[in-house]
Amino acid sequence: MFENFKVYETTIADRPFKLETGKMAGLANAAFLASYGETSVLCTVTASSKPREGVDFFPLSVDYEEKMYAVGRFPGSFQRREGKASEKAILSSRCIDRPIRPLFPKDMRNDCSVVATVMSVDPDCSPEITAAIGVSAAIAVSDIPWDGPIASTSVGLVDGNIVINPTLEQRAKTDLTLTVSSTADLVAMIEAGGNEIPDDLMFDCIMAGHEVNKEIVKFINGIVAEIGKEKFTFESSNPDPEIMAEIEAFCIEDVKKALDTDDKNVRDAALLPIYDAVHEKFDEKFEGNEAKLDEIMYLVQKHVVRAWLKDEHKRVDGRGIDEIRPLNAQIDLLPRTHGSGMFTRGQTQVLSVATLAPVSEAQKLDGLDEDVQKRYIHHYNFPSYSVGETKPSRGPGRREIGHGALAERALIPVIPSVDEFPYAIRVVSEVLSSNGSTSQGSICGSTLALMAAGVPIKAPVAGISCGLITGDEGVYGDFMTMVDIQGLEDFYGDMDFKVAGTHKGITAIQMDLKVHGLTPEIIKEAFAKTHKAREYILDEVMLKCISAPRAELSKYAPKMLTTAISPDKIGDVIGKQGKVIQSIQEQCECTINIEEDGRVFVSALDIEKAKQAISIIELIANDPEIGGIYSGKVTRLMTFGAFVEIAPGKEGLVHISKLDVKRTEKVEDVVAVGDQVIVKVTEIDDQGRINLSRRDALVEINGAVVEDDDNSTDKKPRKSFKKHDR
Repeated sequence: MFENFKVYETTIADRPFKLETGKMAGLANAAFLASYGETSVLCTVTASSKPREGVDFFPLSVDYEEKMYAVGRFPGSFQRREGKASEKAILSSRCIDRPIRPLFPKDMRNDCSVVATVMSVDPDCSPEITAAIGVSAAIAVSDIPWDGPIASTSVGLVDGNIVINPTLEQRAKTDLTLTVSSTADLVAMIEAGGNEIPDDLMFDCIMAGHEVNKEIVKFINGIVAEIGKEKFTFESSNPDPEIMAEIEAFCIEDVKKALDTDDKNVRDAALLPIYDAVHEKFDEKFEGNEAKLDEIMYLVQKHVVRAWLKDEHKRVDGRGIDEIRPLNAQIDLLPRTHGSGMFTRGQTQVLSVATLAPVSEAQKLDGLDEDVQKRYIHHYNFPSYSVGETKPSRGPGRREIGHGALAERALIPVIPSVDEFPYAIRVVSEVLSSNGSTSQGSICGSTLALMAAGVPIKAPVAGISCGLITGDEGVYGDFMTMVDIQGLEDFYGDMDFKVAGTHKGITAIQMDLKVHGLTPEIIKEAFAKTHKAREYILDEVMLKCISAPRAELSKYAPKMLTTAISPDKIGDVIGKQGKVIQSIQEQCECTINIEEDGRVFVSALDIEKAKQAISIIELIANDPEIGGIYSGKVTRLMTFGAFVEIAPGKEGLVHISKLDVKRTEKVEDVVAVGDQVIVKVTEIDDQGRINLSRRDALVEINGAVVEDDDNSTDKKPRKSFKKHDR
C-alpha cells in the first residue's frame, strides 16, 4: 500500500534521528514524519498553484501545533480540546519561520503553508528542533522553489562545557539556551537566552551549533538527491524593468530630498506628494500596472537608503554609522503603580510598568514541556498610534508575543530567586512611539521599572540592535554594519541583530535576516558594536537615572514575608474546610499561600500585619516555647481562670492568680470573652496542656510591679495595664 514509503536515519548528539516519508499526508507537496528519540513531529508543506492576487509580499504561513496527547495529557481548557496556539507554540513557529523565509524567491506570490504537528514528545529530545529539521527536509524535497536546506541545533552550556541538544536534566542546569539555524555555509538565525554570557563564549557556542548543522544539511541533501522533486515555475511579481527605470528617473531626486531627515513624520509627509505625482503621470501611461507603481516607489526608496549606507556611509537621519540616537531615561511617571520607567531612543519610546503580586499569581502554563508556571512575565503592546496609524486593537499578534518573549528572556537571568524576593512579577511595555528597535527599548524601560519598583535585580540590562547592508554579491561580497537601526534601515536593510545584556555578558539574542545568512566575520562585528553600545546606554543613561534598585517597595505594593513549616503541618495551618487559614487572613488582612514543600508566603499591604500572620502560622506549625510571649484571644471564662487561644488549635489556661498584677476577685473583672490579651507560656505538661500567665507577660513587657496579695510578695502597681494587651 505504501510503495513510496522511505526511511532515512542519522544520529544527532548521540541520539537517533529519523525522517519517514510516503506513509502520511500524501496530498501535501511534501511531508515527513520527523523523529528524534521518541519525539515525533509531522512536518508538511503545501503551496498554491497560482499567485495570490493583490499582495505585495510572499504569503508564507508557519504553524507549530502542540497536541496534548503527545505528552499523555488532556488540554486544560473547559472544552478539553486544543484551542489557539500557546505563546510557546507561537515562539516555536517564529523560530522555524525566520530562517526559512529568506530562502524563498522574493518575487514569488504563491501561498505557502508549513505545518509542524507535534505528536509525541520525549523530554530529552526537543520537538522544536525536530520540527525545524523536518520542515527543512520537507521544503527541500518538495517542488516549491527554495534555496535550502537549512538545519537547526540547540546549544547549552553546562558547567562551562558546550552541550549539543541538551537533555532535560542538562537543560535544568544550563547557563545558555541557544538555537542556531544555518545553511551549509551561513548562519541564518540565532535565538538565545543566557546567564550573562561573554561575547567570545557566545560566538563559540554559535559556531559549535553551526558545525552540527553542516552535517544535518549534508544528510538532507542526500535525501533530496534521491527523492527531490523538480521545482515548479512561478509568475514573477517583479515590475517591468523599463517601467521601473522610467519612474525611478522621474522621482529619485525628490525621494532623496524627502528621505533626508531624522523626523519620521516629516519624511512620511514629504513622500505623499511624490506618490501622487507618480500616479498622476504614469497611471494612464502604464494602464493595468497601477498596483505596481507603489511597489516601484518602495524599490526606489530601498535603493536610495541602501546606496547611501553602502557607498556613502550616510544615514537618513545624519548620524554616524556607529552613533546612537539621542537617549533619555525616566522613572516614576505613574504615581499609583509599583514601578514605572520610560526609555526614549530618538523617536522610539517605550513606557514599562512593573507590578508585584503574591507568588500564587504566577502564570499557569499548559504545554508540552516541563514548565508548569512562569513567575516573571513580560508583555509587550504595540498600538497603532505608535506608528501614526489608525487600527482597532485586537489583542497581541505574533510579533508582539515574540518581542515580549525576547524582553522577558533578556531579564530572567537577573531576576532574584523566589527565596530572595518572594513575589510574582509582571512588566508591561507600552510602545508609545515606534521608529525602530522597540523590543530593545522595552528591555531598557523594563530594567528602569524593576529598579524603581525595588526589585533587587542582579544587574541592569540594556538592549541594542545592529543592522547590515550587503553588496550586490550578497554576504560574500562587501558588507557594512551600523548600530541602533531605525525603521527605514530595518525595513530596507538585510539584518536586525538584537543583543541584550549586562556589563558582564549577554542575556538574550534575536536575529532577523532578509538574506540567506551571516558569515562568522559579520557575527563578530555585530557583537563588538552591540557590546560597546549597550555599555554606553547603561553607564551614560540608565544608571544616571537610577543607580541601583530601591531599598523599599512602593507603599502601594504588597509586602511579602516567607517562612517554612513541615509539610506535615500544612493541614493544621489550613484547618478543616480551610477555616484556620481563612481566619488568619481575615484577622491579619493578608493573603497566605502555602507550597507543597512547606514554604509559606504571606502578602499584606501592612508589613506588621504580615509579621503577625507569620507569627501565628509558626505557632500553629511549632509547639509554643516555655517563656515565650504571645498575643491571644479569650475564648472561655471559668471561675478559676480564663482560656486563651494563642493560635488556632493552641489554647491554654490563665489561672485567676495569673490574670493581673493585682489581686483578682473575679475573672470577669479583668477579661471578657473576645478580648485580645498578651500572655506568657509558663508550663507545658506531659499531656501537652499549656499554662499561661498574663501577669508575667505584663511584668516582662511593661515593667509592671506586682501588688502584695496571697499569691505574690511584689509591690502594688501604680497604673492599669489592660490597655497594653492591645
